[in-house]
Amino acid sequence: MTRYLSQDTPESLRDHFLVAMPGLNDPIFSRSVTYVCDHSEQGAMGIVINQPLDLKLGDIFEQLAIEHTPQPVNRPVLAGGPVNMQRGFVLHRDTGNWESTLHITAEICLTASRDIVSAMAMDEGPKSAIFALGYAGWSPGQLEGELANNSWLVVPAETGIIFDTPVEERWNATAKLLGIDLNLISSEAGHA
Repeated sequence: MTRYLSQDTPESLRDHFLVAMPGLNDPIFSRSVTYVCDHSEQGAMGIVINQPLDLKLGDIFEQLAIEHTPQPVNRPVLAGGPVNMQRGFVLHRDTGNWESTLHITAEICLTASRDIVSAMAMDEGPKSAIFALGYAGWSPGQLEGELANNSWLVVPAETGIIFDTPVEERWNATAKLLGIDLNLISSEAGHA
């Protein structure tokens, strides 16, 4: 089976998607798309962008006792990954000046501060944003090991998939960037 990670792949997978292969049966990552926010010798960190929780943004505003307008309350809350699931992360296009922001690219940021959530509650935050609880984290070498075991396809990220594609279509849409249909790939791993 082809790994789809060639020698031309940059050392850092920052600003790439990790697309779960059909054989990845982990309940958290099955059929997932993870946007890699940071990747270095110290490990990797990403946000799963296609696993909705049974929560809406309005539930978060209520839990945090944040005053809000009716507009954003029905936006989905995503399971960003199994690490620190009680903490919220907002993946957004670079707009605004927030307290705790990681600038991933010139266009995409990750913010984990209350000020952006309060702005979103009043429909004054970034228009292109997803809210996730938790994140996906890998210790040094762990992600590379998972790639060697064919758990993930690596795809350069496209902001349209993060912000403009419906959540339930992101897994297939991301794989189609490589010209493949994941539904046609066997979940059984094989080695020649």
